[in-house]
Amino acid sequence: MATQKTIVLHQICGHRFVGHNETGDRVLVDGDQPAIGPKPTDLLLAALGSCTAYDVIDIMAKKRQPLARYRIEITGTQADTHPRRFTHITVTHYGAGPAVTEAALARSADLSHTRYCAVAASLNADITVQTVVEPWLPEG
Repeated sequence: MATQKTIVLHQICGHRFVGHNETGDRVLVDGDQPAIGPKPTDLLLAALGSCTAYDVIDIMAKKRQPLARYRIEITGTQADTHPRRFTHITVTHYGAGPAVTEAALARSADLSHTRYCAVAASLNADITVQTVVEPWLPEG
């Protein structure tokens, strides 16, 4: 059975929103200047990076090569014209540990990007997006 997730965004002011999921976790999304939070495109890169990082950590542990130090850097190039989509994204993994080999880290990263990371798979997929508009009726 498919899993459905919902995020609700409430406008704070201008292009600044607070979003929350079904469990109440919150995130600030900010397109105002000066910004006090990440832009939506920053969050997309963060989602990709954190999704693949979770996988890499788990895969490396299963390989009995746990990472003592690990970071991931995600760099995206956006088109100059609207909709300014990402045309290229580079995900760089840096990891070390007593038993960690570069080959195992590379294989773990590849498995994440090609098989396990839902965000990476979504970026590579044809996704049907439905837009619905409804009036905001007074509660009561």
